[in-house]
Amino acid sequence: MSAKEIVLGVTGSIGAYKAADLVRRLREQGCGVTCVMTKEAQQFVAPLTLQAVSERKIYTDLFSLEDPHIVHTQLADQAGLVLIAPATANVLGKLANGLADDLLTCIVLATKAPVLIAPAMNVHMYHHPATQQNVKRLRQMGYKFIGPTVGPLACGYDAVGHLAEIEEIAQLALRLVRPSHAASQVAAAPMIKRSVAPARRVLKHSPRRKR
Repeated sequence: MSAKEIVLGVTGSIGAYKAADLVRRLREQGCGVTCVMTKEAQQFVAPLTLQAVSERKIYTDLFSLEDPHIVHTQLADQAGLVLIAPATANVLGKLANGLADDLLTCIVLATKAPVLIAPAMNVHMYHHPATQQNVKRLRQMGYKFIGPTVGPLACGYDAVGHLAEIEEIAQLALRLVRPSHAASQVAAAPMIKRSVAPARRVLKHSPRRKR
């Protein structure tokens, strides 16, 4: 496990295809990156793509018969930063209201690590009062934001809602990521040597009956 562990949440925005480049840039800076994808994100980028660039298992489901651990708490504990890029209006609404109905939102609610959010959506969705209220609430909770910026959107507008530049997201993530709690625990754990007492043969004597 790297000393700088980032959990990258990828949600269902067209900007999801840029996640592979983001993973590559973070790894070049010595970060370990574990990707968590929503089912909508998988419509834009294949899990196999992110698995190849991260060289790690991709997590897509809250429950798995293949993993004996409680996945969302395991990932929440090992994260030095939870980065959501791109973040849709839907995930902003869930997090602002404390909803946790999939793996990514459960991780965010369970982690003690900083959370960095990079929104990307239609300009009107971003400016909607509900979205703006959710962003305000999340900022008050201590979540960090980068973007969105003005740029070409999938809907045809050239307006705010464009995912921030990947290099800028990566640089801010590197400033925010903390040493992994799980990694530091492993590093700090002392080696305990226990002397093993030789096995003793215990004989149980049953009292003799008087005749």
